[in-house]
Amino acid sequence: MLVATNNQSPLLEVRNLKTYFYTEDGVVHAVDGVDFYVNSGEVLGIVGESGCGKSVTSLSIMRLISQPGKIEAGEILFEGKDLVKATEEEMMKIRGNRVSMIFQQPQSALNPVFRAGDQISEVLNIHQDFGKEAGQKRAVELLKLVGIPEPESRAQSFPHELSGGMAQRVMIAMALACVPDLLIADEPTTALDVTIQAQILDLMRDMRTQLGSAMILITHDLGVIAEMADRVAVMYAGEIVEQSPVASLFDEPLHPYTKGLIGSIPVLGEVRERLDVIPGSVPNLVNLPTGCRFAPRCMARVEHNLSICADKRPELVEVSEGHKVRCWLYQDSGQHVAPIKLGNKS
Repeated sequence: MLVATNNQSPLLEVRNLKTYFYTEDGVVHAVDGVDFYVNSGEVLGIVGESGCGKSVTSLSIMRLISQPGKIEAGEILFEGKDLVKATEEEMMKIRGNRVSMIFQQPQSALNPVFRAGDQISEVLNIHQDFGKEAGQKRAVELLKLVGIPEPESRAQSFPHELSGGMAQRVMIAMALACVPDLLIADEPTTALDVTIQAQILDLMRDMRTQLGSAMILITHDLGVIAEMADRVAVMYAGEIVEQSPVASLFDEPLHPYTKGLIGSIPVLGEVRERLDVIPGSVPNLVNLPTGCRFAPRCMARVEHNLSICADKRPELVEVSEGHKVRCWLYQDSGQHVAPIKLGNKS
């Protein structure tokens, strides 16, 4: 079980979360025993390749998993209340109000037949009993707050009339409308050019400062994590393989997968003929390896001749304060307990 630091009760605590999808090909173990917590006012980054379970984790927290998916086990404790056991009526009072989400594809998440201002004001009407006129006025204020020019005009726009950056800002305005305690941002800068990405990240940073909301930031971009997060969890094949303060992750990554991710990032000013790559491909989530899920791709296992990696799944253990890793190189019963170096990365 993970606990918050400094004797602080976490705002959100996820314990042994398992979310599976039942298909004709078998059971997809999309999220398989995930544990983490988020304190009030902090940003937890969740990073990993596509298909590692990041988005399914966020949808599980929001209780938006639809068939053939199902939350099979675990607890999602929001201020001590288990959302897994909450009724849909109870979730309606939390979702969009206490906990909000910025979805990955704003053009798909927005309703195409309603104007932007109407969609924002609906959130206010449902959760805070705003009247129609007051809701529309507040919607314009929120559009202005997120940096949309001519907010009165844009409030009357349909989603297809908005650029990708504008649609993302509308999504952020909707998510922030009720000043949530927790904001989940799922790939908030996907498909945006670098200039708009920077603007959206600046906006989210400002909103966090002004509103004091905690945030779960889901991305595959380690640069975004380095810029925005306080702590980070690295996911691979449905489980967390490393979790630490963000500075520790970049200064001394422990898991071979994390090392591979960081090693694949181009370094400004460094001349390399080719970037480092992680060999192989992610495992099939229907037929997972018996032992460590990264073992078939792990060069450290080969280098140190660790046979246990293929036979037994390692636990997530704390190596230093706040720094946890799921790897036999660091298990008490493993053959190595000290950090190793791979290539030219620490």
